[in-house]
Amino acid sequence: MSTLKLQDGTEIFYKDWGKGQPIFFHHGWPLSSDDWDAQMFFFLEQGYRVIAHDRRGHGRSEQTPYGHDMDTYASDVDEIVTALDLKDVIHVGHSTGGGEVIRYVAKHGKGRVAKAVLISAVTPIMVKNENNPDGVPMSVFDDIRNNTANHRQQFYIDLTFPFYGYNREGVKVSEGIQRNWWRQGMNGSIKAHYDCIKAFSETDFTEDLKTTDIPVLVLHGEDDQIVPFETTGKIAATLLKNGKLISYPGFPHGMPTTEAETINKDLLEFFKS
Repeated sequence: MSTLKLQDGTEIFYKDWGKGQPIFFHHGWPLSSDDWDAQMFFFLEQGYRVIAHDRRGHGRSEQTPYGHDMDTYASDVDEIVTALDLKDVIHVGHSTGGGEVIRYVAKHGKGRVAKAVLISAVTPIMVKNENNPDGVPMSVFDDIRNNTANHRQQFYIDLTFPFYGYNREGVKVSEGIQRNWWRQGMNGSIKAHYDCIKAFSETDFTEDLKTTDIPVLVLHGEDDQIVPFETTGKIAATLLKNGKLISYPGFPHGMPTTEAETINKDLLEFFKS
């Protein structure tokens, strides 16, 4: 089991497999590096070095009660990258992890990052405010906070239905995928998960996107019920200096798992381009 003690004393769990150009995967809320199984196995077989960590307070990392904000998340990634001396890295983030990726790239990644990918990402900003009138109302995130604080065990089961589009007519439900989501979520800290809701919903990544000049691929499902495509992925791609957008009709938020074959193919094409 690989762990790294950060400068503030927090112990971070990470996976580091293989050799070749490194791909660093950043998971979504409230999951862990295990959510990247379909990608890490595939790209390891393709000859890449694959790395993924459990964000502080998530998965097997230390359940520290502090530091659950995007600047700290990005700084944590920088410490891991520096400790492993990773260069020419491709960073891939899903959902909250997409915000973590673009904040890391903008603030710490100069000279180390080759490319980045934002999948179903929370960028540029999720919450509705005067600068983002079409965003998600704060009441939605308050409801997520309430359910996380008071009904987490059941909420983490219920949330898998919109997360994977299992509430859509004709979609075959995988109980194994649902249980795996619940397992990952319940392994993490309730405090970290609660605080992270503010981080993923209210952080504005507009300037991070605008100042990033490396190639960035934006992948987003058009039927994403968690992070709406029209106000996130579609806009994020226009803010990037060197961005490319691929959207998928009918694909859900959790498409790296349910649509792994398609997502992995498009990722590989981008990595090799």
